[in-house]
Amino acid sequence: MNILITGGCGFLGARLARTLLAQGTLSLAGAPAQPITTVTLADRVPPPDDLARDPRIAFVGGDLNELLDCKQLPNAGVALIFHLAAAVSGECEADFDLGMRSNLDATRALLEGCRALGTQPVLVFSSSVAVFGNSPEQPLPAVIEDMTLPTPQGSYGIQKFMGEQLVADYTRKGFVQGRNVRLMTVSVRPGRPNGAASSFLSGMLREPLAGVRARVPVHPDTAVALSSPASTIAGLLRAAQAGSREWGARTAVNLPALTVTVREMAAALERVAGPAATALLDWDIDEGITAIVGNWPSRVQAARASMLGLRADDNFEDVIRDYVRENPGAVKLSLQEGL
Repeated sequence: MNILITGGCGFLGARLARTLLAQGTLSLAGAPAQPITTVTLADRVPPPDDLARDPRIAFVGGDLNELLDCKQLPNAGVALIFHLAAAVSGECEADFDLGMRSNLDATRALLEGCRALGTQPVLVFSSSVAVFGNSPEQPLPAVIEDMTLPTPQGSYGIQKFMGEQLVADYTRKGFVQGRNVRLMTVSVRPGRPNGAASSFLSGMLREPLAGVRARVPVHPDTAVALSSPASTIAGLLRAAQAGSREWGARTAVNLPALTVTVREMAAALERVAGPAATALLDWDIDEGITAIVGNWPSRVQAARASMLGLRADDNFEDVIRDYVRENPGAVKLSLQEGL
């Protein structure tokens, strides 16, 4: 089986690639499991060393739109595509043209490339909880369900919703087997901060654990819908594995979410790394970030995901402890007993 991951050298893309390679086989769209022969990573930056050394990894470097324009992607014989490449929320608000090019134009070009293949590959599109937003004309319900009408209030969410609709129509026409998956905010992400408005939801844990100060730009009682990296990858893989009847409607599936307040996240950090960690948090409200994050839902009922066997993380303290175990070199503070 030949698999393509756009944005494949980023955090989620690389983690997904490692998971696929470790499995060695995959049951695609309800079919019997097949060996994974090639995982092609498309990105602007090269893959991490461990992936680059694996003979099953192929790397296609460059701007995704340019690679699609010159027909380097999608590669012939690809059976499964994970479309993870995107400009993130803060970037899209700051640069409208960047968001439209990265999130809308690239998605349509990728779908056109799949159409030209004529092989109806499975395409898993990483959408976002940001397709839901609060407005005076149509306030968010207390709990988001799979059939809740998306009302995005920012460029990023609007572009992701347009991408969902494109995938749905190309699926309806039989050009791809589309799977729209709405990701929750992923925390804790390792590495450096990115341009997402939600970046602080990892930074407020990652930086203090490394002994570095971190800014928290929202009110402590702000509630958010989170998913650990492991749970997010599980959701993407399950979307690829589900048969069309099992997947059901062409509309997107909300991944399960752990609802937690920013105050509770800080308390979980203190239980893991003590008061020295939370002393490194600078609570400094940013009205722009607050407006974006405050428009996203915090409570999600993921009935379709539950039917697919997916579950939310049990608690945020365990999510932090998983990050510590997976990234020991990034942790500089002494930890509390029980880790």
